[in-house]
Amino acid sequence: MLNKLFKFLGFLILLALAIFGILYYLYNEPLPKGESGPEADALAYRMLDALNYEKFNNSKIIEWSFRGGSHTFKWNREKATVNVAWDENKVELDLITPHSSVAYKNGERIPYDETQDLIEDAQSYFNNDSFWLVAPYKVFDNGTERFLVDLEDGSEGLLVTYQKGGDTPGDSYLWILERNGIPKSFRLWVKIIPIGGLEASWDGWKKTESGALLPTSHSFGPMTLSMGEVKAYN
Repeated sequence: MLNKLFKFLGFLILLALAIFGILYYLYNEPLPKGESGPEADALAYRMLDALNYEKFNNSKIIEWSFRGGSHTFKWNREKATVNVAWDENKVELDLITPHSSVAYKNGERIPYDETQDLIEDAQSYFNNDSFWLVAPYKVFDNGTERFLVDLEDGSEGLLVTYQKGGDTPGDSYLWILERNGIPKSFRLWVKIIPIGGLEASWDGWKKTESGALLPTSHSFGPMTLSMGEVKAYN
């Protein structure tokens, strides 16, 4: 019986490796090369202008959720704090001094010496899930490099590489823009996905109360990532 089980597991592993190999061969693309400098920065500014960057920058509160509401966020940009909630947990996350954050489970405050794992989880959720909401506004973050890339259709894309910051420094994103400068998708070269160049859409742009434009969903392969009820206000 055990021999049959091991043979079956071995078959599944070989099948998974074969499928991955096929997908890698079909879809993996090397990171494109581009030119850095004023023209790349100009395209980045054009995208920011199309999204009402000034309105976003003045937004004091941003709310959204991720993965069907499994993670919810209320980000106070003025105070640099964010309330992160998932399952029975809630963390009042201090983005400047994370060790000052406060955690709750089932509405009860957790003693400080028991909060560190929850604080780290909240930070990780915020870093990832906020990127899917505000990534276009982060193209001039400290540690970023921007490159102008010639696309196959004759248009130009904006390649942004994050040399530091977040959970996975070194990741790169190639922004594909509509004619009006609003992003319609980006292609990813990131550490957590071994196939480079996969594309995710940026859809359902919403003009929020503050005037900033924010996405409400993404299509990524067979998955749809909902950002929930997106709000930004003062």
